[in-house]
Amino acid sequence: MIRHAARLTALALALLLAACGFQLQTEAELPAAMERVRLEVQDPYSPFARRLQLLLEQNGAGIVEDAEGAAVLEVPVNEVRKEILTIGDNARVREYRVRHTVRFRLLDADGAVLVPEQFLEQSRVISFDEQDILAAAQEEEFLRQNLADQLSRLVIRRLGTVGG
Repeated sequence: MIRHAARLTALALALLLAACGFQLQTEAELPAAMERVRLEVQDPYSPFARRLQLLLEQNGAGIVEDAEGAAVLEVPVNEVRKEILTIGDNARVREYRVRHTVRFRLLDADGAVLVPEQFLEQSRVISFDEQDILAAAQEEEFLRQNLADQLSRLVIRRLGTVGG
């Protein structure tokens, strides 16, 4: 009886997800010009740049070092800032915001603009506990990684809107 109820619940959940239009994210359909692409970013070793390169490769783009015959994905801004939001009664920071900003554009091999400059920004608020400084530092690092991952996925989605 319990097994039957579990199956009915799973079936109802699957039908509900299908009815609302839910579908797993598939590969982005990147522009054909991105078969070979050079990634120009200020810090190629930043979490954002590494994640973006990985996602580009997973979606069928070949990353190259030379610009000869390759599209160019320019990322002139890849900036992470920390802003103080609130200060406690003891004059110490209680909350701050981590903000990650990215600007990018895509040029084809001839230098023509395929995707005009786009601006993306994500931010998260962190509560600071001075009693647990190590955990706060780890939380900030986790949020920075998470923001870089989300922004790189957004860049891929925006490039995918141009299509093949």
